[in-house]
Amino acid sequence: MTTPATEAPLNLARRRCLHHGAREAVARCPECRQFFCRECVTEHDDRVICAACLRKLHRPAPARRPGFAIVKRLAAGALGLLIAWFFFFMLGESLLRLPDSFHESSLWQVSPFDQP
Repeated sequence: MTTPATEAPLNLARRRCLHHGAREAVARCPECRQFFCRECVTEHDDRVICAACLRKLHRPAPARRPGFAIVKRLAAGALGLLIAWFFFFMLGESLLRLPDSFHESSLWQVSPFDQP
């Protein structure tokens, strides 16, 4: 009588490679569960995996649609303009609140050389 633990190696020994029918299978891919020979599998992250499943694992993420990114950039630009406008508005308001006596000092008087 065979147990499941001893049946697996015997089952693998009778299997053939999915791509090379004449070759004996040496590994079973944990992703697709198919049997492969030594040339059809590779070690990746401490496990043996077939080339097709390895390509699936390393496929780049699908490109995101740029629609939301454009809205995000436009909002950031509008916020930047709003902040700049508010800064210059407050600067102008503070200059308008200066008293007239500040402008009457000798620093702001016309020099005798500038008069016609």
